[in-house]
Amino acid sequence: MTLTFEDFPPGRFGTFGPRHVSRDEILAFAAEFDPQPMHLDEEAAAKSMLRGLSGSGWHLCALMMRMMADGFITRAASLGSPGVDEVRWLAPLRPGDDLTLDVDIVEARSSKSRPELGIVKFKCTARNAQGEALCEMTSPILIARREGAV
Repeated sequence: MTLTFEDFPPGRFGTFGPRHVSRDEILAFAAEFDPQPMHLDEEAAAKSMLRGLSGSGWHLCALMMRMMADGFITRAASLGSPGVDEVRWLAPLRPGDDLTLDVDIVEARSSKSRPELGIVKFKCTARNAQGEALCEMTSPILIARREGAV
């Protein structure tokens, strides 16, 4: 069943995961996309403000997107997103972390200019196995309305 705008009322939508993140995965992402010492070198990372090897914040965002896709976006009548309102990195992503993703709907409204779709604003929080919030992201997604709902 395809999820439409009407399936996304404000409130808690769900929790997705866990998704294990390995040291090798952190190093591979950093080498390709964010080659800073705190993401690539144990010794340099220990001397950084992160006090140990940590995944790139952009890696964490990519993991969150994958968890959203696996969790619900690929089942939704998603028409894309106009962007991300906010991303906040709160704590480091560490090798061996098992991530979960809490998804809340902070707003759902019909589009004034395109009544066949709605705009759903999601707040996603990635957490490690200890429940510590690592990243928060708020983003609107355009979602088609159910046939005849207009």
